[in-house]
Formats: sequence, C-alpha cells, structure tokens
Amino acid sequence: MISSAQIAANLETIRQRVDSACQRSGRDPQDITILGASKSQPPERLQWAWEAGLRVYGENRVQEALMKMPQLPAGIEWHLLGPLQSNKVKKVVPAFVAVHSIDRLKIARALDREAAKLGQKITGFLEINLATEETKHGFLPTVLPNHLDELAQLDSLQIVGLMAIPPFEKDPQASRVWFRQLRALRDTIREREDWQDFPGLLSMGMSHDYDVAVEEGATHVRIGTSLFGPREV
Repeated sequence: MISSAQIAANLETIRQRVDSACQRSGRDPQDITILGASKSQPPERLQWAWEAGLRVYGENRVQEALMKMPQLPAGIEWHLLGPLQSNKVKKVVPAFVAVHSIDRLKIARALDREAAKLGQKITGFLEINLATEETKHGFLPTVLPNHLDELAQLDSLQIVGLMAIPPFEKDPQASRVWFRQLRALRDTIREREDWQDFPGLLSMGMSHDYDVAVEEGATHVRIGTSLFGPREV
C-alpha cells in the first residue's frame, strides 16, 4: 500500500526529472505544469499529493471527479482529461478550469454556450489524433485547419493549446516524433492571422515519457501511476 511519504517522494522525483529535462532543452521549469492524473485513485492519495505541494489534478470521468471534489481542498485546480459527452457539459463548466479533451466542434460549441450562459470563461485544449487511430478521439491533423475559423470566433471558451495521446511506445524516445508533430501543428496554427494570440500550450507526455515530452515543448504533463501508484480499480 502506498503511503503519504511515498507520494511525496514520487512528486519530488518527478520535479527533478522535469528540471533535468528543462536544463537539457533550455527551458524554465516554471513553464511546466505537473498535472496529477488521478483517475481511479482514492481521495486520500490526492490529499497526500496536495500536502506535498501538487495543485493541479486531472480526472477522466466527470462523475468521479464531482464525487471527489467536496472531499478535497478547495484550492485544487481541476482539469478534465477524458472524453466529454455533450450531456455532461453543464456539469463540467462550473467545476473545471480546463478541458484537455475537446475532440470535435460539437463539444467546443457546447462548452462555449454553457460558459456564456453562466457568465464565465473556460479554457480548452484541442485533442489531436496524431496517428489517426480508430480507438482514439480527436481532430485529425489534416482536418483541423477546416475548423480553425469557427474555433477562433468562440468567446467564452478560450482555446489555449493542443493535447495528444500518441501511440504507446515501449521506448520513451520513440514518442519524440509524435511530440514534435504536435508542436509543429501548434506552430502552424500560430501563423494564422486570427490565431496570433494563441498561447500554444502543449498537453503531452505521461508517466513513461514525460521528460521526453518536456524536451519537445510540453507545458502540461499528465502523470498518474508514477505519482499516485497503481490504480485501485
């Protein structure tokens, strides 16, 4: 059974690896958000990570997140990582700061409408299906440009970056080519006149390859088992 001390040690190791990756790539560690991917993790482990200094958490399932939130510190910044169905949007906008899994126009429009209705803003990442895998969600890189005009016009949903879950590679170095593709797509979007203010954040990299992702420009790394230990479910 994992302990609070082990989670604190895990977080320190992650921070050190992020710092080392930043040194190798000439980046500032302050520009990297370590996001605790807490799917299926019990609330006490999230509490221990909070006590160790983690402030940003990512959940895959809306209902699971809503059950955990009242049990945990109010200062946590919650991000949604998993696929979002349109009928859950009303629950997401008041509870989450950001959605990393905007995989189609329908969801972007729904988030924008709901945020406007509530008089608030929400930030979002466009999920990109880099390898055109049938088992994964996301905009295809070749199709995304067709939607950028409309996405740029959204007011209450601010698109701040791109997210991708590349094909799993045993060797973390093999993920580098996918991270570079996402970064290149980001750079192409920035060249458009109506996307000049695009922050261009990159949500990429997980437990096995996050240091490689940082070297290739990740601003948000989503780390689960390396931080919290094996999932209980």
